[in-house]
Amino acid sequence: MTFTVGSLVNARGREWVVLPDSTPELLILRPLGGSDAEITGIYLPLEPVAPATFDLPNPSQVGDYRSARLLRDAIRLGFRSSAGPFRSFARLGFEPRPYQLVPLLMALKLDPVRLLVADDVGIGKTIEAGLVARELLDRGEIERFAILCPPQLAEQWQVELRDKFHIEAELVLPSTAARLERNLSMGESLFERYPFVIVSMDYIKTDRRREEFKRACPEFIIVDEAHTCAYGAERGGRHQRFELVKGLAANPDRHIVLVTATPHSGKEEAFRSLLTFLDKDFADLPEELTGEENLRHRKRLAQHFIQRRRGDIQNYLHAETPFPKREDREDTYKLGSEYKHLFERVLNYARESVLDATGGQFHQRVRWWSALALLRSLASSPAAAAETLRNRAAPADAETTDEADEIGRRTILDLMVDESTEGVDVTPGSNTEGEEEPINNQNRRRLLEMARIADGLLGDNDEKLRKAVDLVKGLLQEGYHPIVFCRFIPTAEYVATEFRKRLPKDVEVVAVTGLLPPPERVERVQQAAAAPKRVLVATDCLSEGINLQEHFNAIVHYDLSWNPTRHEQREGRVDRYGQPNKTVRVITYYGLDNQIDGVVLDVLLRKHRTIRSSLGISVPVPVNTEQVV
Repeated sequence: MTFTVGSLVNARGREWVVLPDSTPELLILRPLGGSDAEITGIYLPLEPVAPATFDLPNPSQVGDYRSARLLRDAIRLGFRSSAGPFRSFARLGFEPRPYQLVPLLMALKLDPVRLLVADDVGIGKTIEAGLVARELLDRGEIERFAILCPPQLAEQWQVELRDKFHIEAELVLPSTAARLERNLSMGESLFERYPFVIVSMDYIKTDRRREEFKRACPEFIIVDEAHTCAYGAERGGRHQRFELVKGLAANPDRHIVLVTATPHSGKEEAFRSLLTFLDKDFADLPEELTGEENLRHRKRLAQHFIQRRRGDIQNYLHAETPFPKREDREDTYKLGSEYKHLFERVLNYARESVLDATGGQFHQRVRWWSALALLRSLASSPAAAAETLRNRAAPADAETTDEADEIGRRTILDLMVDESTEGVDVTPGSNTEGEEEPINNQNRRRLLEMARIADGLLGDNDEKLRKAVDLVKGLLQEGYHPIVFCRFIPTAEYVATEFRKRLPKDVEVVAVTGLLPPPERVERVQQAAAAPKRVLVATDCLSEGINLQEHFNAIVHYDLSWNPTRHEQREGRVDRYGQPNKTVRVITYYGLDNQIDGVVLDVLLRKHRTIRSSLGISVPVPVNTEQVV
C-alpha cells in the first residue's frame, strides 16, 4: 500500500503523519502530538503499517464548550504553525503582544542574529528573547542554546522556558554541575550532552570553565543583564564576564541576543563595548551620531538595537497593553532629638576624618570612604549604623589608592560596577585602623561609643521607623501589599522585626536579604504570598530581574539609593505587565533634616534632565558626594 505525504497511519501502537522524503518502502514518520526529535523511519517490508482510523463522535459524550474551544484552538494553531510566518506559535503557552514580536522580526532579518534588547523594566524582555530562541529552534536554524544570567535569576528562566515555550532546560550552577557531569563520556562536555542550558554567569566566567564553555558553546546565546558584561577598567568578575562574551562573539556564525534594561550606565566606553558584541565594526562608530551625515550609522545600528519605553508600546498597533497606573507620592520624617544629636556627632567625626592629612593620599581616601559609609548607614537605621561603627572599612584592606576608590564606589555609591545585585546590601565598615593598632586607640573608642548610642536608638527612639509603620498600616488598610526596600541587611532585619511587633497580628511580615541563597529567597516570597495581608521587607537583592507583581502592588523606598536606576528596578518588580491590580502605589520616603537623604533626593529629581546626546539615552546624574561632608 502506498501512503501519500500528510496522510495519517498507525504503527507501533500509535498514530503518525507521513513526511516528505518517504519512499514506497521506507516511510518517514512523525508521531501525532510529538516533536521533530521523535521523527523515525519504518521499513515497510519488516513492519506493518496501516491507515489510521478514529472512532466516530459519540453523541453520549458531548463534553462542554471549553473542550470544544481547546480543540478548535489546537487545530488553528497547528495550521498556523505550518502555514504562517512564524513556526513557533503552536508551541507557545501564551499569546504574545504585538510589540513583543518586533525583536523577533528584527532577528529574522539578521544572519547571524546579533540583537540588543533594551526595553524598559516590566515590558517583557524575557518573553522577547525566548520568542527568538523558540522560532530559531522550530525553523531548524539552531539545535542548542544557552542562557547566561546571574545565579538568582536562573530558576526564573527555567520556569519561563518550561511554562511559556515548552522547553526543558537544565540549570548549570555550582550546586548542579557535578550531578550533570556524572554521566558524561570521556572528553564530553555537559554543554554538548544537554541541548538547552541556563548557566550562572558567576560559575562559568572563571578562566578554567570559560575556555571549556567557549569550545562546546551552543550556536545560540542569550545574555541576561548584559550591562554587567560591558567593558570596564576594573579587574575581577566584570573583566572575566567581558572576556567571556567577547570570546563567544568572536565566532561570526554564533547567534547572540543581549538583554538589559540599563544598556547605558553613563559610561560611553562601556556602552560601546556592548555594541561590539553585536558587530566588531561598531567600535569605529563616530562619537557623535546626530546629524544627517550620520544617518547611515544610525540606520545600521537600528538593525541590531531596540529600546522602548512603556509609552511607546502601550497602544502599539491599536492593541492596548494593560499596564497598571502608578501613583507616586513622597513622605517625610524628622529625626528625634537623640538621633539628631548622634547624627551631629557622626558628622563632626566624618569632617575630622576627611580633613586629617596624616598617612598620605591612600589613608586619606580610605578615611573619606569610611566616613561616607558611616553617614549612609546612619541615614538608613540605628542597626546599620551600629554595625558600621563596629566593623572595619572595606577600603582599608586595599593596597592602592585606586583599589580603595574602586571598593568604595562599589560598596557605597550603588554604581552597579559588579555583577547584578549580589552583595549590594552588605554593611560597609567605618573603622580604618589596622589590626595591629591597640584597642584603646582614640578613634576606635569614639566609634564604639557612638555604636552604643546607636544601639539605644532602636525601636521607640527611631522616628523614621515609627512613621514608616504608619505608612505601611495605611497601605494595608487600602488593600495594598507593600514591599519595603532597605539598603542594608541590618536595616531590613531590624525593620522586619519591628514591623512584626507593631503591625496587626494578622499581617505576615517576611524579610529577604542577600544572606539567603536564591532558592530560599523564593521560598520566603512564597511564604508571604500565602497570607491575605502581607509585607515584604527586602534589600536590593530583590530589585533586579525577579517578578513580584502577582503578589505585591506597592513599593516603599525606606532607604533612598544613590543610583536612581535602582529605584526604577525596585518599582519594576510590581509595576509591570501582568500586575493584576489596576494601580500600584510608590512612596519615596526621606528625612527633612537628614542631609544624606537631601543629596540623594536632589539626584533623583535631576536624573531625567540629563540626556546623552549621542543616542538619546537617559543616564543617571553622578552624585556629588563631596558636598555631603
